[in-house]
Amino acid sequence: MKPTRKLWARTGAGLAWHLWLPVLLVAVSLVLSQQFASHYFPPLQTIAEQTWAIWFHGGGLAENLLPSLLRLLAGFGAAVVAGVLLGTLLGLMPRTEEALRPLTDAFRAIPGAALLPIALMFFGTGEAMKIVLVAFISMWPIMLNTIEGVRSVNPTLGQVMESFQLRRLDRFWHIYLPAAAPQVFAGARTALAIGVAVMVVVEMFGTPGGLGYFIRHAQENFQVVAMWTGMLVLGVFGYLLNALFRSFEKRILNWHHAMVAHTQGASS
Repeated sequence: MKPTRKLWARTGAGLAWHLWLPVLLVAVSLVLSQQFASHYFPPLQTIAEQTWAIWFHGGGLAENLLPSLLRLLAGFGAAVVAGVLLGTLLGLMPRTEEALRPLTDAFRAIPGAALLPIALMFFGTGEAMKIVLVAFISMWPIMLNTIEGVRSVNPTLGQVMESFQLRRLDRFWHIYLPAAAPQVFAGARTALAIGVAVMVVVEMFGTPGGLGYFIRHAQENFQVVAMWTGMLVLGVFGYLLNALFRSFEKRILNWHHAMVAHTQGASS
């Protein structure tokens, strides 16, 4: 079999393995929801039809999904930058990190919903409040994983860097960041899921526009089918974001996976 056909066959098999359970659940739900439909659990076919009418034909994607995506990207991007920089600094200063650990543990233990009243008091209900909360709450997994990644650098490399008198910026870009990259991406993957959850919560209490606002508005006005369409779009949105991030992570860390595979092959 040609390499291209092998690649397509492997891709098709992987896609089928990932989709067989969701497809089965959708088929079962489609049948059961028609037989046991209620006001609070409308038939899946009705939800699908209204999803198309509201979100695609009615412009819901541009009105509600796009603002949510932009807020999430802004907050998540700020979380990545702040988490990597702070994690690198604290990873290189273990005594300082140890002194600040009670403070960081206390901050990251506070649920996002508990910070919402404080954020509303300082930033109001506009865009700044939503982006700041997403960034602040999503930052912690990235920062903590970066600390561990920086500390995993072989001490011998530190001596080599001192011998060659490398600048701090060069050390960061060429030594510490590549060494910590696998753990940074692991923390960022967790942070992305947290960011989506925080985004929905803050939008429920903010200005109009966004998935969270749409779901809450539909619930308050007893638009049950519309509320379920928002939940469906949110689920698909989260799945696609995670899939895109994993693909990006795999491409960026291709060198790391190749090195691990080579090490495992050599040891066996």
